[in-house]
Amino acid sequence: MPKQRGRLTEPLIRENGSLRPAGWDEALDVAAAGLARARAQDATRSFGMFSCSKASNEVNFLAQKFARSVMGSSNIDSCNRT
Repeated sequence: MPKQRGRLTEPLIRENGSLRPAGWDEALDVAAAGLARARAQDATRSFGMFSCSKASNEVNFLAQKFARSVMGSSNIDSCNRT
């Protein structure tokens, strides 16, 4: 089966301005570190989240709960107003 163009098949990590393949554990550690940095730098100004109007109410509830409770930010919006 031919590979679809543009579709990611593995996690990528940006290092020195370029992307390199990584394992899932490393990629999740990098993502968690980025979220921790945003929270440490006043997440009310450094973090925002978009949720999808086509997602279930439960998924959107969890998104706003994560943004508010974990990140400490009320910067959450959905695409249903666009």
